[in-house]
Amino acid sequence: MSNDDQLVPVVAYARISADLARDGHGVEDQHKVNDETAARVGCKIVHYYTDNDLSAAKAEIVRPDFEAMLKVLRAGRLPDGQPVRGAIVVADDRLVRRVGDYERFVDALTYEDGRVYADAKGLKDLYNEDVESMGLFGVVIAKAEVRKIKRRTRRSHRRRAELGIPVGGKRPFGWNDDKRTLRTEEAELLRQAARDVIAGKSLHSILAKWREEGVRTVHGNEWQPRALKLALWNPRLCGWRKHNGELVRDADGIPIVGQWEPIITPKEWMAIDALFSSRVGPNIKADGTITDYRTPSHLLTGILRCGKPKEDGQICNAPMRVSTRPDLSGGFVYQCPSRSMGGCGGSGRNGAKVDEYITEAVLAKLEERRAVMKAVDSKWEGEEELERLTRKQRKMLRAWQADEISDELFFPENRDMEARIKQLRKDREQHALRVQRASVVTDDVRKKWYAGEYDMAQKRALIREALHAVIVLPVGGGGRRPFNPDLLVPKWTEG
Repeated sequence: MSNDDQLVPVVAYARISADLARDGHGVEDQHKVNDETAARVGCKIVHYYTDNDLSAAKAEIVRPDFEAMLKVLRAGRLPDGQPVRGAIVVADDRLVRRVGDYERFVDALTYEDGRVYADAKGLKDLYNEDVESMGLFGVVIAKAEVRKIKRRTRRSHRRRAELGIPVGGKRPFGWNDDKRTLRTEEAELLRQAARDVIAGKSLHSILAKWREEGVRTVHGNEWQPRALKLALWNPRLCGWRKHNGELVRDADGIPIVGQWEPIITPKEWMAIDALFSSRVGPNIKADGTITDYRTPSHLLTGILRCGKPKEDGQICNAPMRVSTRPDLSGGFVYQCPSRSMGGCGGSGRNGAKVDEYITEAVLAKLEERRAVMKAVDSKWEGEEELERLTRKQRKMLRAWQADEISDELFFPENRDMEARIKQLRKDREQHALRVQRASVVTDDVRKKWYAGEYDMAQKRALIREALHAVIVLPVGGGGRRPFNPDLLVPKWTEG
């Protein structure tokens, strides 16, 4: 019998960080230590398990090799039938940092009598309750250390955010490697994109132009809609910063200005924030209306609604679609879809004539609102209430911290004030959006419309600014009838 046949067959487990795993030296070092430990305690390693760059502290992370090792230990053999009588792990904290995982490991290892376990210090008897308890204690200490590190990290991130210090990692698109000064060409692209979005242009329209011009991300990839949306939605564009999903503010509730050059103004970013925040789906707004995700080919697709009454007296209300009709002027009609497609299939209108009439109605409404807007102070009327509540909240907080008021008084009152302040801030952002949108509707909106200066997405955005929908009432009487604009009922937005 050879000396190897007398050694106990065991498996070894190692886990190293990503930077060591990349060059392979960390793996080699771990295997070397495991081999030396195995030789010292009379074992031989028959298989290595390695979960590199996978934390043992996070419950949501699955470590494939760790799970595979537990199955092998419980079975007492590898998948090829080779026997396994124990395990070697040089560093316990690389094996487990959660009590549940440690207990699973001990259960698997001690499933049969006579198994061995060794770490860098030598053999350990996991069948001894005192040794197992010490192992559990070590896991608890390791877990506490992980929590301590996380708390320090969170405090560090919060402190950097409050000082307006740029975060680490790759430079943001629009800024140089110092993350503070602007990269002129990229910054101008973002600035124009932000203003185009406020004006109603779709992300897809912007990206189509960027792709033609060969614009790439900082990683050299082609821009995607979600990436552009997140870039425009980042308050960094106006000099602000978010932490854990909230704007970082000072004691007065004012957003802290970061140590980098802004690309757009705070008002412009607030308009973008209000625009994107109002969407509860890819193209559905919070009020149930639809905003364009991919720009349709026709002006009123999704805006026209069938107004034909159903048997229960309610109107059909299905969004009307476009059908080609070469025999008509304009060559298409807006048609209610069939019953199988969710409509009634019972109404249709000459598309070109409907577009012409609704366009004129919308332009007239926008010009009317533009005239009113000029005469109205653009200052948000809730500013005084927001400032008053913010001051009151700070005063109440100081009083509570000084034990001048009780928990029973402070917490309910503070909760109500926080809810109201949050609502007011949301109203302020919506107001900023309306002001920015109004600035887009210039005195020459009609001239620009007919001169072709607006693309389809911008035209539809202007229409949605004025209209929720247009109800198309049935003609009645059967057969073809002359176009009757009175059967088109616009549902105007408040303005």
